[in-house]
Amino acid sequence: MTIDSIGFVGTGAITEAMVRGLLTEPAYASEIHVSPRSAHIAATLADEFAAVRIAKDNQDVVERCDMVFLAIRPQVAEEVVRALSFRDGQMVVSLVAATERQALSEWIAADVHLVQAIPLPFVAGRQGVTAIYPPDTAVAALFDALGTAVQCQSRKEYDLLAAASAMMSTYFGIMEQVALWLERSGLEKAKGQAYIAPLFASLAQKANSPGNEPFSALSREFATKGGLNEQVFSDFEKKGGVVALTAALDGVLARIEGKN
Repeated sequence: MTIDSIGFVGTGAITEAMVRGLLTEPAYASEIHVSPRSAHIAATLADEFAAVRIAKDNQDVVERCDMVFLAIRPQVAEEVVRALSFRDGQMVVSLVAATERQALSEWIAADVHLVQAIPLPFVAGRQGVTAIYPPDTAVAALFDALGTAVQCQSRKEYDLLAAASAMMSTYFGIMEQVALWLERSGLEKAKGQAYIAPLFASLAQKANSPGNEPFSALSREFATKGGLNEQVFSDFEKKGGVVALTAALDGVLARIEGKN
């Protein structure tokens, strides 16, 4: 399946990742129109892919495309979206973080088909998992082509997955702290990174293997009674790691829901 014309208002990192994923063979789109902002990314994509067109401006993207992605920062979203004229029935997919659906509808000011999505950078290699709301067959098919789509049945489900997606930096931050500890303890930094990266990758692969084994069961499986893994996780719990993590997720969810 291919879509004739897809457009992106905003040409940042997520747009670049999505375009690369969509145009990996077999391509999912015949034409992709990108806004001229972030000129370097737009030019790079146009040079690399014949299907990419650099639009005159954001309105040109909207007018040329059946499916339009709003890939802009929340700080400028209202200003950018209010300046655009959409047509009734148009498919609009908002990638704008922590922004209420009602606000988006008011800014768009047309009877569009609005879906919200949270694509992650891994869509570039068609390995991303993307939450969408509300459920939509066409949008889910597109994100399934880029990895896996998770269709949320409620705004609460969508907000919870959005909060969980905020763990990416922490994941790499933990890897960095382990690598720094190894370096301080006498191991060459390059060797530490060469060990830690595939270790974490293998654990993620195990968690994603067929069978949907609960994370708690995996934790027990990798924690020999009285062993080193059990000791580290026990210290993490006792010294406030779980409490701090839970509080951070609660804070992110409150921000997404507009409560702080």
